[in-house]
Amino acid sequence: MAWRCFFERNWPVAPVHWAFAALISGASAGPAAAADYAGPLFDAHLHYNTEAWDGRAGPHPLEDVLARMQRNGVRAIVANSRPNDGSKALAASPLTRQAGVSVVPFVRLYRDRADYDNWFRDESIYQMVLTELAAGTAAGPYRGIGEFHLYDSANANGPVAKKLMALAEDKGLVVLAHVDDVAIDLLMANTPSKGQKARLIWAHTGIGGASVARVDQLFAKYPQLVGELSYRPGLTCEGGKLCPEWRTLLLKYPTRFVIGSDTWVNQRWQYYDELMKGYRTWLGDLPPAMARGIAWDNAAGLFGMKQP
Repeated sequence: MAWRCFFERNWPVAPVHWAFAALISGASAGPAAAADYAGPLFDAHLHYNTEAWDGRAGPHPLEDVLARMQRNGVRAIVANSRPNDGSKALAASPLTRQAGVSVVPFVRLYRDRADYDNWFRDESIYQMVLTELAAGTAAGPYRGIGEFHLYDSANANGPVAKKLMALAEDKGLVVLAHVDDVAIDLLMANTPSKGQKARLIWAHTGIGGASVARVDQLFAKYPQLVGELSYRPGLTCEGGKLCPEWRTLLLKYPTRFVIGSDTWVNQRWQYYDELMKGYRTWLGDLPPAMARGIAWDNAAGLFGMKQP
């Protein structure tokens, strides 16, 4: 998946917990044919970037993206956008409420594409985050920071990266990070609790393809690390069902995974229906309580949201 990291930097603007007795009994029953998951979805990794809407003049105005969420049963989103205007538009629009979509706003660190490679040492980014946090949004205060990228894991020790990780833990904010497994350790080391209290959503659960064993190791080490499953190499096998080792990992950590669309370019909006259908397919092959957890409860619990 190195191609995606390349494009994100260089592509120009593009056209809570459940009853464990039920869970255990469901898991021990073994795989069986099942209908697709039909409950609510929480898209925990969504961008509404400038090329999608550009102040309503782009190809995916609010009416379009909200219709896509509504027809796919997406009832809540983590909105993080380049720049933050896109997330604030989603938060402020009465159309969002009419569509039955709740917005959980995050401060993204990018004003433009140039910030991808320099944010971790740019003091103006830190000041921008403080300004956004003080202002909040029409949907309420910001609940997190990110998504941010680290193409070199050593940059997790950049001065602004260190300050933002400490700030996030101090203010109870969730971090959304697109990084490799090495950077997870470095970022966590820069929090006051050394990662024991830090709430971090690992975008793609390591898009570079960290092994299931390595993901397991990091989940055991950091009790509030959450894996987001878009673009995850090796997640699904034949028929769009979970590959065996990933099914085993999800069964081991049923409260630690969430789903997302990662609409980083317009093509992801165009295939939004297919993306959500793909999730419903493999979620339907899990015990129902667990499927509901990954689809909705885990993210909703992270942000203290009620049932839809």
